[in-house]
Amino acid sequence: MKSLVLDSGALIAFERGDRFVISLLAECTREGMSIVVPAGALGQVWRDGRTQARLARLLSSTAVTVDALDSQRACAAGQLCGRTRTKDIIDASVVVAGREHHGKIVTSDPDDLERLDPRAELILV
Repeated sequence: MKSLVLDSGALIAFERGDRFVISLLAECTREGMSIVVPAGALGQVWRDGRTQARLARLLSSTAVTVDALDSQRACAAGQLCGRTRTKDIIDASVVVAGREHHGKIVTSDPDDLERLDPRAELILV
């Protein structure tokens, strides 16, 4: 595993102080792994930086990369939705990020992600 990819459920858990997610990210950082946040997942949870200090600190970490939902990733996510007959582009972009970064996906919603890619490596929160 080279990285952890956080979906919106993982970001919410982190923001709420979930001990499992916090320790998982700390371990990842100690081991020099990258933490990837797909931009769409971030958009699903970001509401007010003044009240989301914990999440803002995470995003400012040098270990964290926010993956842009650029045209290449958007097309890959759309194609994945087309192949799996699903509609959630953000979930698909999380799976695309997991593939691209050879990472495990930290999620609270395994059913939708498994439908998009039954081989995706998931860590449940």
